[in-house]
Amino acid sequence: MILDLVLIGLVITLEPIPLTAFLLILMSKGGVRKGAAFIFGWLLSLAAVVALTVLVTGNKPPKPSTAPSLAALAAKILIGVVLLVVAERHRRRLGQPKKPKKPPKWQTGIDNMSPWVVIGLAPLTQPWGLVAAGVATIVEAKLDSVQSYIALFLFCIVSTAVYLVMELYAGFRPERAQAILGSVRTWIDTHTDQVIIGVSLGLGLWLVGKSIYLLVT
Repeated sequence: MILDLVLIGLVITLEPIPLTAFLLILMSKGGVRKGAAFIFGWLLSLAAVVALTVLVTGNKPPKPSTAPSLAALAAKILIGVVLLVVAERHRRRLGQPKKPKKPPKWQTGIDNMSPWVVIGLAPLTQPWGLVAAGVATIVEAKLDSVQSYIALFLFCIVSTAVYLVMELYAGFRPERAQAILGSVRTWIDTHTDQVIIGVSLGLGLWLVGKSIYLLVT
């Protein structure tokens, strides 16, 4: 379970679209305070999903080869297949000219955005399809040891790792942060397809391959 949750968490924290939104917030007026608010909202939504999943399952994971356990594996396979389709779609777009897109309306007022609004914005940018893969894994877990609690904690922290690093850097090195964060944003803008292909392909193959193996065995 730990390996699955860590891999899913890594893909969540590397997703380019929410990461771009966080960079814009962090580079705005009062960005460090707003960045902390974004991370709080991001972690709060993840923790709420984890707690709700454990509450719904009653901390009683389904027994192997039963309908609920097979449904959890089927959900992982479905999510994995969707990720593979996403990777293929972006692979086909490589090298093709991109149509200019209008920035979202929320970006125009980002400098005047309050931290409370940012807290609410964070869950809206969550890649919920990937979070669903984490939920399907948590459904199979029984919290009866320190290791299982550590796994859930790691999932939340790893899913936020890049955001935490950038927030800390912007807080301790504000004079250099703007230039570096700008370079990171430029890199993401020019390599979005490659990043999505890499993370979607890797996690998709893992979810499909492992789930099919568990179904067969």
